[in-house]
Amino acid sequence: MFAQLGYYICLPFAWLTRIFYDITGSYGLALILFTLVVKLVLLPFQLKSKKSMLRMNRMQGKIKDIQTRYANNRERQQQEMADLYAREGVNPMSGCLWSFIPFPILIALYAIIRQPLRYFMSLSADAISQITSLATSLGYEAASNAQNSAYEQIYLAKFIHENWASFDGKFEHLLDMDYNFLGLNLASRPSDVFSQFPGGGWAVWGLLLLPVIATAAQFAMTFITMKSSGTQANGSSKTMMYMMPLMTLWMGYMLPTALCVYWTANTVFSILQEVFLNKRFNAILDREETEKEKEKREKRAAKMMAARENYNQQMQASNQQKKQGKKGGNQPKKKNDGRSGTNENGRVGQRPYARGRAYDEHHYE
Repeated sequence: MFAQLGYYICLPFAWLTRIFYDITGSYGLALILFTLVVKLVLLPFQLKSKKSMLRMNRMQGKIKDIQTRYANNRERQQQEMADLYAREGVNPMSGCLWSFIPFPILIALYAIIRQPLRYFMSLSADAISQITSLATSLGYEAASNAQNSAYEQIYLAKFIHENWASFDGKFEHLLDMDYNFLGLNLASRPSDVFSQFPGGGWAVWGLLLLPVIATAAQFAMTFITMKSSGTQANGSSKTMMYMMPLMTLWMGYMLPTALCVYWTANTVFSILQEVFLNKRFNAILDREETEKEKEKREKRAAKMMAARENYNQQMQASNQQKKQGKKGGNQPKKKNDGRSGTNENGRVGQRPYARGRAYDEHHYE
């Protein structure tokens, strides 16, 4: 069941590689174009995760502040971090998935390279058996050990190419595959030709040099990724920084060179993509931050204007009340109705009687 599922998973990749091989006639160029198309297909899905990763890098100051402030309260720290991610629109796990995508593709491509008659030429098991019988009658020797038997179809495809006249037109879908690329046999493994070093010329030197180039490219890719994400090269990060290049070096020497061509091309395209996206998204994030700061300044200015206007209105109302109070104090006094003792009718001598003395109407004459 799983073998059948793996077969159908590999078919689209084999079909795409076969198209590029038919167009270019070069197995190496077909692998490079296959890598480029896969990168372009995955690019839209990687854009969001890349932007999220750059946002995370710019949030490191806020994250460290939260970690320091709530160092003794893990629950509050996690809640504050979740609130920060929500405000900034960042998913800390968005970039993890896409970083593992190249590995399933690598596994599928490894199966395609290892079994070209089954995947690349779409031949049935019976057809492969008949081709093997014919090749054996022509002097082909099957792999003698288990390690080489894993690449039996590669050796068979190489033998068919060298004796194509004996196979041409006898089997439907059988293809004359040329593994030569830039003077290198992509069907060979660098470990198989290591004994010929330092002789053998470019055919040997090139095979041994290609894994070194792939390792250097992987190291550069890891360094650029860590720098763009703001990760410090210490602890587990430093281990990962060296682990991936070392794995690339090992795979480059132990597996067919065709797979090393794919891995090198994938890493080079990834470096170019990383540099381009860093430049583009950093510019976008700078513009967004500038707009946010401008919006904050405008809001602060609007609040200050509103507060100032409110203050002015209060001052005007207060001044108005004071003016009204002064006008009320300057109004003329009301005339006395004669009941007080200070008007004409209330003067001493004019009243019907005066306190403490007898009434004398001629007293003031």
